[in-house]
Amino acid sequence: MKRLELDGEKREDIRQAASLLRDGELVAIPTETVYGLAADASNEQALARLFSAKQRPLSHPLIVHIGDIAQLRDWAQDITPIAYELAEQFWPGPLTMILKKSPSAPALVTGGQSTVGIRMPGHPVALEILKEFGGALAAPSANKYGRISPTAVAHVLGQFDNEIAAVVDGGLCPVGIESSIVDLSTAAPRILRPGLLDGELVGFGVAPYGQTDEGDTPRVSGSDSRHYAPAKPASLCSPKELKQTIEQHAQGRIQVWSLTPNRYDLAHVDWVVMPLDPVFYARELYLRLHDFERSENDLLIIEQPPVTSVWKGINNRLQRATARASG
Repeated sequence: MKRLELDGEKREDIRQAASLLRDGELVAIPTETVYGLAADASNEQALARLFSAKQRPLSHPLIVHIGDIAQLRDWAQDITPIAYELAEQFWPGPLTMILKKSPSAPALVTGGQSTVGIRMPGHPVALEILKEFGGALAAPSANKYGRISPTAVAHVLGQFDNEIAAVVDGGLCPVGIESSIVDLSTAAPRILRPGLLDGELVGFGVAPYGQTDEGDTPRVSGSDSRHYAPAKPASLCSPKELKQTIEQHAQGRIQVWSLTPNRYDLAHVDWVVMPLDPVFYARELYLRLHDFERSENDLLIIEQPPVTSVWKGINNRLQRATARASG
């Protein structure tokens, strides 16, 4: 099947996307965080095709996307009151909840675990597709496993050809980094993957990312030490180390991300001023990583943003994107 390019603003294209998903096909869809590669979450053949297309390890769980809070009961059991409080406050939006799975949740979705990740995306096109589809969709990021997440249709088209049935264009993703993941499967709620909602989640009694180690921690999406990574070398350094790090790489072309204008007169440096606001920085992060990967620059040096709670999700993505490859 030749890959289709569909328009999220056209009703007939929404219907076609939902029809393809009901037939067990893979369809890339926009969400407010990143583009997701969607498959029918209850169709094990479609899920197997999804893992194959992404080259994703079978042990790595998927996030189930729903279009109605009532669907929580289809996928989870022993749902705690805080889950409904968080859903009421933050759904649709960039929040994934880890809950005890229902008996009907396929092992391919949960990675063989007793828990399942569920969220309701905050993008109107995703919600329309979910409504037309009528069920739940597994939708990890629409990229090859471990690579830069896609926040524009062009990023998806560059990763997949005819192994997926269609791509639905919904414009640029307005959030730009993946959802916060909060574990509600134990008595003490905790953040397992930081995002842009962390400060508000703490206000509901959720423990901040990295501050608890109670019992077994469920495996969640985006938890590998190296993830979201460009194909070319990238490194992260403190503001104090920036000049020295640049000077260590006198050969070749270097791209530098900083929160301030260029402070050095170096001809071989492509200086990029990143936003001072973490919301806008997040929106540009993957766009800029894709731009770097396509550029003539040989190396990316990122001056670390502030190490504060509001930047935690961004710093988490930067650390994983610049981690050394194992092996």
